[in-house]
Amino acid sequence: MTTQRHICTHDLTALRLYFPANSRAAPTRFWRRLSAPALAQHLLGVARRSGIQQALLYQIGLGYLPRERLTHLHLEGHAMWHPQCLNLLDSEEQFRAFMQEHALELRKVRAVHFSCELPVTVPEPSSTAGP
Repeated sequence: MTTQRHICTHDLTALRLYFPANSRAAPTRFWRRLSAPALAQHLLGVARRSGIQQALLYQIGLGYLPRERLTHLHLEGHAMWHPQCLNLLDSEEQFRAFMQEHALELRKVRAVHFSCELPVTVPEPSSTAGP
């Protein structure tokens, strides 16, 4: 008979940020005013520096954002309003601080917050098993 132990995940949350591919970060220096970085790359960098546990940038094959047309990803390129999704995993407190600190960049973003409240059960190894 195997016993199960619960791994606490109630403090883990996911924050998904949706934005068009042509979105640019706010310029902070002179050279950035000439060529502002892509919002996706900028948000990945600031998430890392802010201590967010995990960040994944998804390539969207087909989709649309509010008030935009349906677009799909081509090998040669994609429409400027084609959606991108940045998925972040951490605690809700960390996300609130992150969103407050980077409110200027997040004005252009649609944010969806998911709470991970169900415990994950992992079977414990049987203590009666032989070597």
